[in-house]
Amino acid sequence: MNILKEVLKHQVYPAMGCTEPVSVALCAAHAARTLGEPPTEALLILDAGTYKNGMGVTVPNTAGEKGNLLAGALGLLIADPADGMEILKNCTAARLRKARTLVSCGKVKITVEAQERAMHIEARVSGKKNRATCIISGSHTNVSFLSRNGKTIKKSKTAKAHGSAKWKAELAKLSIADLVRAAENVDRRDLAYIKAGIEMNLAAALAGKKLEKVGFYMEQLIARGYMSDDVFSSTKKLTAYASDARMEGLPIPVMASGESGNQGIVAILAPYNFGTIMNIQPSRIYTSIALSHLLNSYVKVFTGGLAPICGCAIAAGVGAAAAIVYQLKGADEKAISLAINNLISDLGGMLCDGAKSGCALKIVSSVDAAIRSAYMGIHYYGITEVEGFVGHTAEETIRNLARISNTGMAKVDNTIVDIMLKKQNPPCLE
Repeated sequence: MNILKEVLKHQVYPAMGCTEPVSVALCAAHAARTLGEPPTEALLILDAGTYKNGMGVTVPNTAGEKGNLLAGALGLLIADPADGMEILKNCTAARLRKARTLVSCGKVKITVEAQERAMHIEARVSGKKNRATCIISGSHTNVSFLSRNGKTIKKSKTAKAHGSAKWKAELAKLSIADLVRAAENVDRRDLAYIKAGIEMNLAAALAGKKLEKVGFYMEQLIARGYMSDDVFSSTKKLTAYASDARMEGLPIPVMASGESGNQGIVAILAPYNFGTIMNIQPSRIYTSIALSHLLNSYVKVFTGGLAPICGCAIAAGVGAAAAIVYQLKGADEKAISLAINNLISDLGGMLCDGAKSGCALKIVSSVDAAIRSAYMGIHYYGITEVEGFVGHTAEETIRNLARISNTGMAKVDNTIVDIMLKKQNPPCLE
């Protein structure tokens, strides 16, 4: 099995808008197409992590409106899943008006399945004569169940299980050294795909530069002399711009990594910008980004696709730190491992409270820590196993972090979602 090709195929792809509400729209579109008639009502059932990630983020082509509910209603009306994670490019003004009506009239509703730990998106759709159900689970695009009028069309017993895909099981067995070798065996076709991802995310950053959001204020800090105009600030500014564009719902795609657009921004643009400034050979930069994608997916095999901890920090940040070390030191396993331990020791507890404008702030922190951690790693300084939850190896550290996320923080997502729900429905003050 070529693990790099599997990761690029399943977890690195163009996405327009935050991947959770887009996946909700995709699920609704599958159900609506199966229905075979115009939908009149729908119930969307989401796991806590998906709900959390979609509540506060702007949906593309909606003039600034937010949330899973509207995204699901749009998916019902588009009713064609052919464009995958770019489905919302088909949001027209007419469809937006109809979607708003469906939501305001209570014809599309949403509920959270608090006990569901793995990713689970379910759309139960009704028309005048028929009904259909679609379930997406295991990944943002994987249809694990489809039925029409009670008759099962598709059912996968294992798709819902975390890590059940064969390539994920293989990935989990590998070491950091194995991942480096896999990246170094990248072929021309995959290098071209990686280059296309760089160009796509640079275009997003250029669009985000026009917004007065996090990237804008990073630029202000530099202009006012509060920050140096160096590799740290330029990389943080670039990645913030791209995230600003995405979280604002601008109708432009980014190349995701680990099935996350923001993680794709960190995993791709951080090593790209660092390598460009440091005059690293382009082929070496592209290979380092292959390693970044691999490590981002590797961490998430253990922590889960939608974890209580911030994936931009402890998955994409790990990938970016290792990529930077690779650019400067090559396949130096010790230096790469130390950089990973440094990054996780620094940002390991960063919470994910859903996709939103504030993600750009977390991306800035992730990028800063990635460059810092890499620099210390190349000089063979690192946090060791005698400190905190850091393990004897980087692989052990990642597994320790996963244990904290999956077991120690098991109630975090439900607590955050409860806070979100109460904000949407404030208590009566009579």
